[in-house]
Amino acid sequence: MRYDTAIRAEEADIAAPNSVEDYLASLPEEQRAALEKLRKTIKATAPKATETISYQMPAFKQDGRFLVSYAAFKDHCSLYPASYAVMEALGDDLEPYFSGKGTLRFQADRPIPAALVKKIVELRLEENAARSRPG
Repeated sequence: MRYDTAIRAEEADIAAPNSVEDYLASLPEEQRAALEKLRKTIKATAPKATETISYQMPAFKQDGRFLVSYAAFKDHCSLYPASYAVMEALGDDLEPYFSGKGTLRFQADRPIPAALVKKIVELRLEENAARSRPG
């Protein structure tokens, strides 16, 4: 699979990744290394989360709820917290990475700092836990 079309596999008439490992294996070394570090940080922060492929990109879910996803593109990588609450809570810290609604963009050689990724994941866990609580 070509990494620059990994997200749009169905449009390019190529096979979608079957696993996170397949997805990562299809990437150039620099992007693969950056996303593997990101993956490791997410796993360490949310050890009960499960990995899956969602929308043809790696994603984490916990207790059946979406947590975060990430992807590589031809000229950048992205992290998707998919949460306005996270974006607002960490706005100043995330500002250098903003790229549209719910998207954080970074270069493989200039990744989002692990401490910031940890904060994002912790906030997403809290947000999901609050939604699960009876009202």
